[in-house]
Amino acid sequence: MSTDRPRGAEDDDAADTQFVRPFIITGGRALPAQADLRLETLVVATDPVEGAAPLAFERRRIVALCAQATTVAQIAEAVEVPLGVAKVLVSDLVVSGHLTCSQPAELPLHTLERIRDHVRAL
Repeated sequence: MSTDRPRGAEDDDAADTQFVRPFIITGGRALPAQADLRLETLVVATDPVEGAAPLAFERRRIVALCAQATTVAQIAEAVEVPLGVAKVLVSDLVVSGHLTCSQPAELPLHTLERIRDHVRAL
């Protein structure tokens, strides 16, 4: 076996062959079907066990993750994809009926002002 290559180069080659470009995962789309998905949007699977069966790879994993309410940001971190890719995948699953999403209530203005004042006081 040739030892001309530095140690670790084989590991890098293996990692390169396992890397999938994000546009492949989304089918070339960069924008989600639903424009209202935010970082804090809560996502829940409609049927996490049987609903995920016909799905492939990342989509199956997202449905399994959403057995409990999960944010879009947590999904992106768990699946190890950029946030934009996670938004496209989640919106596809919402449109296909595998997931439902809900927006958390926004804080009232006076609460935001109190938080701002307390942060400034630090």
